[in-house]
Amino acid sequence: MLNLIFMGTPAFAVPTLEALIATGHHIKLVVTQPDKPKGRGQKPAASPVKEKALELGLPLAQPDSLKTPEFQELVAAQKADLIVVVAFRILPARLFPLTRFGAVNIHGSLLPKYRGAAPIQWAVANGDAETGVTIFQLDAAVDHGKILAQSKTPIGPDETAGELFERLSIMGRDLLLKAVLDLEAGIASPLEQNHDLATPAPKLKKEDGLLDWNLPAETLHNRVRAFNPYPICYTHEPESKRILRIHRSQPVSVDLSPGTLQMSEDRFPIIGTGKGSLKLLEVQWEGKPRISGADFMNGLRGSEELRFV
Repeated sequence: MLNLIFMGTPAFAVPTLEALIATGHHIKLVVTQPDKPKGRGQKPAASPVKEKALELGLPLAQPDSLKTPEFQELVAAQKADLIVVVAFRILPARLFPLTRFGAVNIHGSLLPKYRGAAPIQWAVANGDAETGVTIFQLDAAVDHGKILAQSKTPIGPDETAGELFERLSIMGRDLLLKAVLDLEAGIASPLEQNHDLATPAPKLKKEDGLLDWNLPAETLHNRVRAFNPYPICYTHEPESKRILRIHRSQPVSVDLSPGTLQMSEDRFPIIGTGKGSLKLLEVQWEGKPRISGADFMNGLRGSEELRFV
């Protein structure tokens, strides 16, 4: 079994940390982001990885920077075999020689496709039929290193990025365990990526969620799925500027003028697009609770002549 340094922050990383311990590897140090303000009170909140590390009694570090001599000395002092990275920051290359096998990462796409911060979301947004996870060796460039293992999975037609995220976290965990064993046994066969096929997956911004009703319904549906749970797709009325968030949708073959609202036969709202219409299954006025599309229509009280932009 190997001596490991584990680096990660969100819930996506927790199953892998638990599995590495369960299979007998020794976690010499857990590294996660500093606590960040959260909620209305903006009180510092621990990351899911920090919470799990504290629960398991593991040594913990939360450096503001990974580039300081102090942090590099901390890493070197662990005399670890490998750094395992799951949904964390970009590591400075000077850390890689400090362990026997360098560093490996779980990435939520089939590299070289979707390099960047949001590979799962952009795969869904682009309407891809399949995606997967990649275990690769970190080098000086982002998501650029040699591939140790890959596994594919289909993307469901109504699956959200959040749902896919949960599935890929388990797939990534299982694939990483195998890759670590291959490294330990000396049978790993790293494969160079085809860098000519690299595509970007940039970090999401709130404005990515704004829907353009001139686009086809299928495209908008994919964006609704992709940006759930963040940043959540939205539209607004041109006059009041009230924001309507759209959590669940369904493309339908009804021709309406883009942005025009109409009620479907089962009393759900449908909005016209550049091709077909988008049925709103679950929505939320800004500052209000989430409701079904049917309840949204009931709340209009007959004033159904709305348009959205």
